Amino acid sequence: MADFDFHTEARAVVERWGKFIQGKTVVITGASEGGLGATTAVSLAHAQPSKVILLARSETKVHNIIDKIKSTSPSTQTFFVAIELDDFESVRKAAATVLTLTQTIDVLVNNAGVMAIPWAKNKDGIEKTLAINHLGHFLLTKRLLPAIIAAGPGSRVVNLTSAGYKLGPFRFDDWNFSGGKRYNPFASYGQSKTANILFTVALAERAKDHGVLAFAVHPGFIPDTSLTTHMASVDAEEMNKVAVENTGFEFGPDEPKTQQQGAATTVVAALSPDLAAHSGAYLTDCQVEEVREYAKDLILAAKLWEISEELVGERFSV
Repeated sequence: MADFDFHTEARAVVERWGKFIQGKTVVITGASEGGLGATTAVSLAHAQPSKVILLARSETKVHNIIDKIKSTSPSTQTFFVAIELDDFESVRKAAATVLTLTQTIDVLVNNAGVMAIPWAKNKDGIEKTLAINHLGHFLLTKRLLPAIIAAGPGSRVVNLTSAGYKLGPFRFDDWNFSGGKRYNPFASYGQSKTANILFTVALAERAKDHGVLAFAVHPGFIPDTSLTTHMASVDAEEMNKVAVENTGFEFGPDEPKTQQQGAATTVVAALSPDLAAHSGAYLTDCQVEEVREYAKDLILAAKLWEISEELVGERFSV
């Protein structure tokens, strides 16, 4: 892993460690065409997994990805499952469907996400960025965890986060931005990305006795995905202002990556045997990297876990 870096492509990672997913099952959210989840899925298909289960909002946006996977690995069974991550009933239905397709999940990649969207709430009154980026995946992971555990020691949960966590910590005193009155799209995005890391930290701790590994991944800045749909351009000045207000530090934007380069760190987290002793870690540019204290503190991670259980209305068994 030491020779992998910013420029590494997902296909190179699969070439090295693909044997660890051959004949196994992968579940990926946000698998629509043109997105990072699709690139991850097609890259992993070169290793001939037994099943690839793709979760997304629209089946029409997944058809071509399924065709590419079948072309790459005819023996791989590929499925589409509809999901709306901000609708918790949809998440429960999607999880139930996944569990009819497989009894074991070797790798769950929580890839889907939104960035800097206008103020909106889901049907439960929860700010949508938090609902989509964190809570939907929190609930999905909870529902799929028995199958992840059943896959045996070494099964993995990979949570896509971002260097955007540097925009600010989780707002424990006002996570819903006073019902929108104090809403800032970048602060919201930063909060959700910090939540992804704290969730990873807590999950790694809670699931370690079952042999389940968890990793948080920053894929980098990939401009040709739908993540920035709601932004005419990445407003570096506004992001920097939010970061300084929330953390006291400036926010330095990343250099752009291709989708293959962006997916590489996800695939490292999904496959690398070198990470077995680093569950709970944050990865960027295919390497483990330290994060700020507010994104790794075990007390804060436990506090977020409790809030998340309350908001989705379910408790984990681990």
